[in-house]
Amino acid sequence: MAAVVALSSLLEGRQVWRSREAPALAGDQPTGWKALDAILPAGGWPDAALSEILLPADGVGELQLVLPTLARLTQGKRSVVIVAPPYVPCVAGWQQRGVDMRRVEIVAAADKDVLWATEQCLRSGSCSAVLVWPHHADDRSLRRLQVAADTGRALALAFRDRRHLSNASPAALRLELEATPRAQIWVRKCRGGNAPSQPVPLSRHVH
Repeated sequence: MAAVVALSSLLEGRQVWRSREAPALAGDQPTGWKALDAILPAGGWPDAALSEILLPADGVGELQLVLPTLARLTQGKRSVVIVAPPYVPCVAGWQQRGVDMRRVEIVAAADKDVLWATEQCLRSGSCSAVLVWPHHADDRSLRRLQVAADTGRALALAFRDRRHLSNASPAALRLELEATPRAQIWVRKCRGGNAPSQPVPLSRHVH
């Protein structure tokens, strides 16, 4: 089961984690959604970079988008960290989708500390992916997350309100999730290529 921990205890175990972990992330990072991977220049998530998932609201199924990635990483004995999520993940549902919850840590952080905690986890070199819902992220703080992801060779996945689409972002990838009338993803920005003009429907078929 995923453990809720303080950031200090998480980082204190960094050297222990490193001895257990597989090598740092490198190469392809597929999202697990075949149609989405087919149109992304990197064939999936940009490696060791910040990606934004922009939402109409929290809790509209955004975690379904990343579950194939979390399953792949945790089955590969890599640690995943979730910083101050707005709701508790469904453990049984995640396990059914293949996520090894023993490799998932939830960091408890006050709202004012969320960005700092995320940056520390990304820089640590101990996390394969860090998920966060930053409410007060400006361009400078997002750039810090991008640099931290590159330093720690981790995937940074930031879930934000879609009103931020009108603002420039240093993220390597920006996806917008539409939940109704059916779930689909718009690629709004992708490093290394032009954003497609059509959305990608999210089906249950993953690879």
